Amino acid sequence: MIKIRPENENDYDDVEILVRNSFWNVYRPGAYEHYIVHNLRSDDSFIEDLAYVMEIDGEIVGHINYSWGFMEYENESMPAAVLGPLSVDENHQNQGLGSKLIRYTLNLAERENIPFVFVIGDENYYHRFGFESASKYEIFLDGTDSDDECPFFMIKVFDENKLKNKGIFHNPDVFNLNQCDVDEFDKNFEFKEKLVLESQLGEL
Repeated sequence: MIKIRPENENDYDDVEILVRNSFWNVYRPGAYEHYIVHNLRSDDSFIEDLAYVMEIDGEIVGHINYSWGFMEYENESMPAAVLGPLSVDENHQNQGLGSKLIRYTLNLAERENIPFVFVIGDENYYHRFGFESASKYEIFLDGTDSDDECPFFMIKVFDENKLKNKGIFHNPDVFNLNQCDVDEFDKNFEFKEKLVLESQLGEL
């Protein structure tokens, strides 16, 4: 039986292991997403009401976080929500579980009057949930070229009246990591070999 519920303190260790395993060697040798999840819980950017886990027969097989980054405009800035990390147990992937978590929590975000949500990821995956390229609204990710299309930076808009065009989105500072800190944190977990794969984006 599938159950989606809020994350609680008793879940923390299991969630971090899940996140680590699901990202290990996928985008880079090793992973750092579990360290982001660990740090988020004590960070002001953390949206605790949208931290959820998915269970199958009592075992946590999925997890999702949201946090507050900010939009920078010419004369002001404002908070802006971002989805991620999203994790699904490696033995339960490609079964639609991540989609269930995303749809469930996006509905909660809309009910909580969050006007829009950003995500950085595979556009072919996130388009199915109503995400579209943020460049459509002349919104760009900090550090990317505003002259180029950035298809992996997307937005889902719930309330267009609260969306201002022409801005730069900044991730929460907690997303900025030092590899030495990641390596030290990783000593708390079972050893896993870091591999360099052709499909990866590169190291942190």
